[in-house]
Amino acid sequence: MNPDRDSIEANLRLHVDRLAGLIGPRTLTKPKTIEATLGYIEGQWSEMGYSNDRECYDALGDEATNLIVEQPGSKRADEIILLGAHYDTVATTPGADDNASAVAVLLEVSRLLREHTGRRTARYVAFACEEPPYFNVDAMGSQHHARGSRQRGDKIVGMLCLEMVGYYALHKGSQIVPPTIPKFLHRFFPQRGNFLAAVGNMPSWKLNWQFRRGFKRGTRRMPLFSICLPEKINEIRLSDNSSFWDQGYPALMLTDTSFLRNPNYHQSTDTPETLDYPRMTEVTLGVASAMRRLLH
Repeated sequence: MNPDRDSIEANLRLHVDRLAGLIGPRTLTKPKTIEATLGYIEGQWSEMGYSNDRECYDALGDEATNLIVEQPGSKRADEIILLGAHYDTVATTPGADDNASAVAVLLEVSRLLREHTGRRTARYVAFACEEPPYFNVDAMGSQHHARGSRQRGDKIVGMLCLEMVGYYALHKGSQIVPPTIPKFLHRFFPQRGNFLAAVGNMPSWKLNWQFRRGFKRGTRRMPLFSICLPEKINEIRLSDNSSFWDQGYPALMLTDTSFLRNPNYHQSTDTPETLDYPRMTEVTLGVASAMRRLLH
């Protein structure tokens, strides 16, 4: 690995260790864990030279907080490319893959692009309350942000949702096909869990095509499985991307496919040492490259 990969991998390990190893389960029922998480993310962005905003709202009677950083564009600043990841967990897990891995990649992509000024505006968001009991209700951090963006008239031309991006398995049969995919199509899906998936709904096909081109330019080492499916395939709606689809924005879920691959999903065994940091490094490089293309 060249020095860039070395430093990215070291940073990814540090972020996951701090979030999943030191802080552990991150839920509103344990406010100190949320305060520590917000402090860590804000501290990282501050060290990079970013200033962030707190977007606070009521989540089923508790205060929840999204963290937002923006890098204004030069010529089409009204057009926004949003990269986001949720930082909360369910109470039963330290959440190394779900979703410290994604927060780690979010931080490192924003670091890599700190000096990059695109024509479009880059918006980075760490979302609250993606997990139950907030999932799929108005209390979701991404629901709050997407709805507010639509009400303000924000022109989000692409949203990239990082959802569990750290677990990889190389043996045949390690990748499960979503049960709602018809059997006759299963042969077109990978059987090894060695790839990142970029999953869109049907209206997001152009975004997926552009993302794929940018991602491949950034890394030749990480296989990418790109697909757009109807939203009736429920598995594609299980993260923050669905909040943006609900508001008519194009969005992709970037994922290691969660419970279709990772046996530690929502378990106490979802710990930092189960993740593949060299492959997470390739994901970081690929997503940063795709962001550059989308921001152009």
